[in-house]
Amino acid sequence: MSSKVSSLLICLFILHLWAVGSVTGRKIGIYEIKKGDFSVKVTNYGARIISVLVPDKNGKIDDVVLGYDTIKEYKNDTNYFGAIVGRVANRIGGAQFTLNGTLYKLIANNGNNTLHGGPKGFSHVVWKVSKHERHGSHPHITLTFRSADGEEGFPGDLRVSVTYALKDPYKLSVVMKAKDRNKATPVNLAQHTYWNIGGHNSGDILSNVIQIFASHITPVDEHLIPTGEITSVKNTPYDFLKPRKVGSRINKHQNGYDINYVLDSSKKMKPVAIVYDKKSGRVMLVQASAPGVQFFTANSLIKKGKGGYVYQPHAALCLETQGFPDAVNHPNFPSTIVTPRKTYVHKMLYTFVKY
Repeated sequence: MSSKVSSLLICLFILHLWAVGSVTGRKIGIYEIKKGDFSVKVTNYGARIISVLVPDKNGKIDDVVLGYDTIKEYKNDTNYFGAIVGRVANRIGGAQFTLNGTLYKLIANNGNNTLHGGPKGFSHVVWKVSKHERHGSHPHITLTFRSADGEEGFPGDLRVSVTYALKDPYKLSVVMKAKDRNKATPVNLAQHTYWNIGGHNSGDILSNVIQIFASHITPVDEHLIPTGEITSVKNTPYDFLKPRKVGSRINKHQNGYDINYVLDSSKKMKPVAIVYDKKSGRVMLVQASAPGVQFFTANSLIKKGKGGYVYQPHAALCLETQGFPDAVNHPNFPSTIVTPRKTYVHKMLYTFVKY
């Protein structure tokens, strides 16, 4: 082997180690927070929720989020299972935007568009564990990450954090924050857990009953880029203002649901959705501070997951609270721009009850 080839292989190996966090000294681990029979496990690889254990109406405890058995599988994941996605969640049309007169070109990873921040985003990086209290009165974990100026084309040196905390009774709090240190930049963080409250291996979620507190959606084109319109859900299959089964009108769509809803409430913490699984008796209530929520029904999912169980299309649903997709290219949408004088804060609260 030539010295040039040998040097190249060494460089590639070092880059690989950096990508998984070894060079920075950050080890990839799994961390639990637990309160009685309610527990959540998180990995600092992508700040992901990898399990949520919660009892059903009979006291049987199940894991209600989709995922994998090993960190290696999360590294190869293309579904964003449980991840914090950013710097800008959802899609940016044409993988570019103009801010303060400057055109920023991003890395396209979804056709000609940028999805969830780019090929790496925040979901395929190793976050730092800043705080972790497993038990006690306030079980929580805080993870932090620095996104450098110019990373994947975005301006601004951004410091990001997420805190997962367990509250009474059966409440999971998620607080995402970002602080820009030098330049204005778009920020739109989202939590991308795939929920099946009947149990991750219980089949599809089409019989789940859902209510979404939103009278409008942001329609999209064939590439799932918003047109810029905001339209009513009235007399459409998108209408979940009253509780109805997820699958009641899903066949009206080519694959299923994958759309941003405009939440009705103007409260700081607004009702987002309620999901009910009759068999287990579990109910999940979602609240958030964001103006929108992406309702996604895992339309093309076929993946071997935990315990070897093979997840099929509609094996879960996602309720990704967020700023509106492609807001940087639609001035009529709520702004997602963060300046050095402003701290971005996005709060979520999941509450589990039995019915």
